[in-house]
Amino acid sequence: MKRTAVVFAGLVAAVLVAAVLGICLGPIRIPMHDVAAILLGHGDGGVAQRIVLDVRLPRVFMGACVGVLLGTAGVLLQGFLRNPLAEPYLLGVSSGAGLAVTAAIILGMPLFVAGVYVLPPIAFAGALAALALVYFLARSGGRLEVTTLILAGVVTGSILSSVATLLACTSTARYFEAFFWLMGHLQPATGSAMGWIAAYTVAGILFALARARDLNALMLGEEEAAALGVRVEALKRDLFIISSLLVGAAVAVSGLIGFVGLVAPHLTRLLLGPDHRRLIPASAFAGAAMLLLADLAARTVISPAELPVGVVTALVGGPFFLFLLVRHARSVRGRRA
Repeated sequence: MKRTAVVFAGLVAAVLVAAVLGICLGPIRIPMHDVAAILLGHGDGGVAQRIVLDVRLPRVFMGACVGVLLGTAGVLLQGFLRNPLAEPYLLGVSSGAGLAVTAAIILGMPLFVAGVYVLPPIAFAGALAALALVYFLARSGGRLEVTTLILAGVVTGSILSSVATLLACTSTARYFEAFFWLMGHLQPATGSAMGWIAAYTVAGILFALARARDLNALMLGEEEAAALGVRVEALKRDLFIISSLLVGAAVAVSGLIGFVGLVAPHLTRLLLGPDHRRLIPASAFAGAAMLLLADLAARTVISPAELPVGVVTALVGGPFFLFLLVRHARSVRGRRA
């Protein structure tokens, strides 16, 4: 318990430090004491206050929410598929959500219908369809092979991303907006959008935690989980829906950001073990910290210009994925020998 408390305290501290740095640093640096004064309502109404309240604070909030969504989706997919290499971006789930949102943007659909922020449900439908397709393609003889799953996900994701890019090219007015969004990019959202994303984030986390105990049983195998009283098919359906909801909500506001859902669960699993009752909230915090730091790097590395945050996460997560892939291949060869 002491180790768990220390790990969670460290993760919370990492999120807070990343958030503070994200608010203070950028093309225009704002001292921490000025930021504190602005947040406490003692600002002078100048440029610094507008930057903090209208740009950086909403962006940090959205970055934290997206990191939580991707980190949680990653740990659910890895547990549900019993595959340490599962990740929303690599499995094509993000691309399915991205294609759905791109189509909505190009078609000029309104962002709000009857006061409801509609992009997350649209992205959710695309993510769910992509995940179901990849699962269907990769499952053979009742089993999911790691190599087949990754190949099915990468190919499906590439096709869906290509279709999304093709759609973006049909609209000269929105081409650059859609292209930059497809690369993964955080932008401040309106108050209503932030409220809806916060609601999706909280709901997704609560639903995931509600299934954590059953997910632990599923890690033992489907037959063993059924013997323990778990309704396996209902659990799989629920995890399909929850994962797609999380990914859809993230993609709706940030575009395609990869590898957060791969790195965050692995790091927290090394620290806390495989119990999803601890792993789910820990991965959420780790995902938030990782994405906030990645966004900070995206805004400052070539300042005053800005990189897509998806590029930064790929530069970090790509080598990490290759390392895991090589290690997995070696372990498989060792078992066969």
